[in-house]
Amino acid sequence: MTSEADKRIFFGYYLVGAAFLAQFVAIGMYSYVLGSFMTPMVEDLGWSRADFTLTRTIGQLVMAFVGVFIGARVDRFGGRPIMLLGTTVLVAAMVVHSVVESLWIWWLVNGVLLTVGCAMVGNLVVNVTLSKWFVLNRGKAIAFAAMGVSLGGVIITPLATWLIDTIGWRPAWIWLGVGAAMILYPVALFMRRAPEDHDLHPDGLSAAQVADGGASRAQAEDANAYTRSEALRTFSFYALVVAFGFFSINIVVMLLQTVPYLTDHGFSRAEAAFAMLVASIPAMLSKPVWGHLIDRSPAQPLAALSASVTGIALFLIVFSVGGQQLFWVCAAYAVLGLGWGGMIPMQEVIWASFFGRKHIGAIRGAGMPFALTLGAIAPWLTSLYHDQVGHYDGALLVVAGLNVLSGVLIFLAPPPRRKSKLKAEDSAGVVSSTESVEV
Repeated sequence: MTSEADKRIFFGYYLVGAAFLAQFVAIGMYSYVLGSFMTPMVEDLGWSRADFTLTRTIGQLVMAFVGVFIGARVDRFGGRPIMLLGTTVLVAAMVVHSVVESLWIWWLVNGVLLTVGCAMVGNLVVNVTLSKWFVLNRGKAIAFAAMGVSLGGVIITPLATWLIDTIGWRPAWIWLGVGAAMILYPVALFMRRAPEDHDLHPDGLSAAQVADGGASRAQAEDANAYTRSEALRTFSFYALVVAFGFFSINIVVMLLQTVPYLTDHGFSRAEAAFAMLVASIPAMLSKPVWGHLIDRSPAQPLAALSASVTGIALFLIVFSVGGQQLFWVCAAYAVLGLGWGGMIPMQEVIWASFFGRKHIGAIRGAGMPFALTLGAIAPWLTSLYHDQVGHYDGALLVVAGLNVLSGVLIFLAPPPRRKSKLKAEDSAGVVSSTESVEV
C-alpha cells in the first residue's frame, strides 16, 4: 500500500522552482543588466568602456574566491542562511549603485559587493542543493531550474533598458533592487540542505523503491564520492576546470558586450536588447531538452556539442553583424542561445557524476578560482581591444575559437578512477593501506 508520505509532492520539485527564481535574479543582476547600463553610465560619468568593464573582471575574481568559502558551507548548512545574507548584500549594493560617482566606488560596489551577493544566492548554492536532492533526474531538475538564467535575458535586459531610457540609470538601479528583494527573501526561506535531513530519498523515491534497488545509482555515486582534497589530486578535476572555463567566457563577454557591440554597428538599443531576447528564448526552451538527453545519454559528448555550437554561433554573429542585416544577426543569436542552453545542466551533471554528491559543494567551490580566473580578464580585454582598435571583431573571434576548443577538451576529459577500484587494488596490495582513499 502507498503511504500518505509517498503521495505527497516531492519537496525537491519545490526547490527546482526556488532555484529557478534565484538564478533569474542573481544572473540577471550580475550579467544581464550591465550591457544596458554601460553606455548611459560611461557617457554620464566620463569613463571608458574598459574602465566600466573592469568591474566584471573584478567580479569574476571575487566570485571565484567567494565560491571556495560558500561551497563547503552549502554542504554543511544548506542554502537558506547563505541566501538570506546574500540577498541582503545584493539588494543593498544595488541601491548604492544609484549614488555612484567615482570609478573606484563603482568597482567596489559592483565588482565586489554585488558579486558577493549574487554568488550567495546564485548558481553554486542552488545547483549544489539540487545535485543533492536529485540523482536519477538530476539533468532535468538542474535544466528546468537553469531556465531562470535565460529568463533574465527575456525579461531583465529589456526591463532594465526600458527603465534606464524612461527614468534614468540611477532610479533604475533602485527599482531593480526592490524587485530583487521581493523575490529572493521568500526563495531563501524555502531552501533545504539535503533530502536525508527530512527522512526522504533523492528523486522522491519511496522506501519500497529504495529496497527494490531504485536507489542503486545514488548509492554507487555515494560510494564513489570524493572529498575536496581527494578531487584536487586528480587530473580530471583540472581538465574540467579548464574546459568549462573556456566554455563560460562566451556568456560573460556576450551578456556584457552585446548592447554596445550592436549599437556601434548602427543598430538601436531596442534592437540590441531584442537580439539578447532572441538568444535567451532558445537558451531557456532548450534547457529541458538538454536535461532530458543528459539523463539518458553520456553527458560529455553532449557538453562538447553544446560548447562547440556556442563557438560556431559567435563566429556567425561577427560575420552577420558586419552585413548589417538584423534578421541574420538574430538568427545567429538564436543559435548562440541553443549552445548556452546546455552549459549549466551539462556542467553540474558532469561534476557530480565525476566526484559524487556528498562533497560536491566543496569541490565545485574549489574549482571556481581556476575556472573563473580564466574568464575574469576576458570582458576587460574585450573592451580594451575595442578602445584600442575601435571595434570588437578580433576579440570576439578569439572567444569563439576558445569555445570550440572547450568542446574538444570536454569530450576528452577523463573521469577519475572509481574509488571502489582503488580500494580493490589496495586490498590486493597494489597500493599500501596508508595510500587508500577514505570516503
